[in-house]
Amino acid sequence: MLKKFTLLLCIFSASGCESDNVQSDADIVLINGRVYTMQWEKSDSDGNISDQAPYENSWFPDATAVVISGNKITFVGSSSDAISKKNDESQIIDLAGAVVVPGLVDSHTHVFGVGAAIERVDLVGVDTEEEMLERVLSSATVTPKGDWIIGRGWDEGVWANRYPDKSLLSKLIPDHPVFLSSLHGFAGLANQKALDAVGINAETEVPVGGEMHLDENGEPNGLFLNRAVTLIRSAIPSPSKEALMQRALKGLNQMASDGYVAIHDAGLDTEMMEALEQLEENKLLPIRVYAMLSLRDEPLMHRWIEKGPDLDSESMLVTKSVKAYYDGSLGSRGARLLYDYSDHPGHRGISGEGYGFNQGLMADAMKKGFQIAVHAIGDAGNREVLNIFEKVFNEAPYTKRNRHRIEHAQVIHPDDIPRLGELGIIASMEPPHAVEDKKWAEDRLGSERIKGAYAWRTLLKNDTKLTFNSDNPGSDHDIFYGLHSAITRQDKNSEPEGGWYKEESVNIDEAIRAYSSWSAYANFTEDLTGIIERGRWADLTIMNLDPFVLSEDSPVDILDGEILMTIVDGEIVYEK
Repeated sequence: MLKKFTLLLCIFSASGCESDNVQSDADIVLINGRVYTMQWEKSDSDGNISDQAPYENSWFPDATAVVISGNKITFVGSSSDAISKKNDESQIIDLAGAVVVPGLVDSHTHVFGVGAAIERVDLVGVDTEEEMLERVLSSATVTPKGDWIIGRGWDEGVWANRYPDKSLLSKLIPDHPVFLSSLHGFAGLANQKALDAVGINAETEVPVGGEMHLDENGEPNGLFLNRAVTLIRSAIPSPSKEALMQRALKGLNQMASDGYVAIHDAGLDTEMMEALEQLEENKLLPIRVYAMLSLRDEPLMHRWIEKGPDLDSESMLVTKSVKAYYDGSLGSRGARLLYDYSDHPGHRGISGEGYGFNQGLMADAMKKGFQIAVHAIGDAGNREVLNIFEKVFNEAPYTKRNRHRIEHAQVIHPDDIPRLGELGIIASMEPPHAVEDKKWAEDRLGSERIKGAYAWRTLLKNDTKLTFNSDNPGSDHDIFYGLHSAITRQDKNSEPEGGWYKEESVNIDEAIRAYSSWSAYANFTEDLTGIIERGRWADLTIMNLDPFVLSEDSPVDILDGEILMTIVDGEIVYEK
């Protein structure tokens, strides 16, 4: 069975190729590939593959070549026909069996966070406080005294019953203010130097919806949860506009090298928007950015509500969406539940105004034509968000057409699952979250509520539109990890055997669409991209293995995938 391929970039002048010398405006001619155009009908809601699909006992590609002219696809078909369209200036690329899919989209990212993660202490995967301290100490040896040390990545869900405090961090690193953000950003640990720098003490007022833990003396012990994290994060000196631009470029280039032709950036404030706007003006954006304005930045929101969303969809930076936070995370027990947490009786999380949610401002943005994407994790949080959407739809029916979204849609009561489809709400979800959270999610929810969590198949059966993403840098955005998580419901170690609530998995046809055409629908570009077809944007992702074949033959091998080339707007923006 064909499993992996090596991309041999055979780039040569047209005069060195056999052809009939027919002249055209072909700029790039990709030949000898395994091209999955995704032009066939999608699988049905039960996951049965369409009769139109290139599938007969196993998957096979439905084309071998693609021709690009300018920023559009002008031909899809056989390699011999594609070669006939070259001219003397054409760049011919022999893919040597590499796989081509529609350009992949991460529809919920934090690209400034991705760029910052490249600069910061990486705490992803640390299991103990000792391991975390070792990494921070290593950074301290090369950081001038007095400068901030920022880290991110310890898992607030895994550590929820053994949160550290400032003691060892303050003792070992007394000369640098240190702030260590958790994996999903809903918890943070600071040393005493950081507390002093920010001016936090026992008298500090904690934002509604936040927790500042105290020691036996009644002083802050360095641990902050949910909205209290902003006490430290917002006080860290802001980078300059130039530094923010560089951070964004680092993140965007990383996403390009990982196969993404576009991102939806979830929750941009004034400074971030200015950096992206400058990059667009300078024509420096390597991939497409669909901007979600932060509802929490009210001055920014008022400016955009006054002028309205962007009218076009073809710019490299498009602003039509608004990101709102409604509740906290399940890991830190901030997600709002209908009933008590199974592992914390008497506690149900936080939501709404208690989490800084401005319902009136959101409604104003909806009525001005913006798409709204609301972070909602818990079953109560999701129900309340659906109620809010429904209320605005009743007041202003035209607002329903703007493809509003619930980001994460992680735990939904069975009574509410049909409502997403009925209201036309897109469920924007992260396959990696399911396989990462499985270590503790059932402890939080119990054996019954967990059945409505990470419920991709159930949502599809109820006519809900999905889009898949990573919520990076909180989760690994590697597309092969995302695809593997989606189709197996297993982690990188193939655990658990048979998959975690495997009945909620999707097939490879659905998984690829959820990272391409379904994501295109989520930002109003489904007529421009998402499938490989003549006249569409020349946005393509090329990889070294065939996830379609492997999904049935050996899904664990999908994790070995590599991106070989990313093409955006007809330009090669990454090449291995």
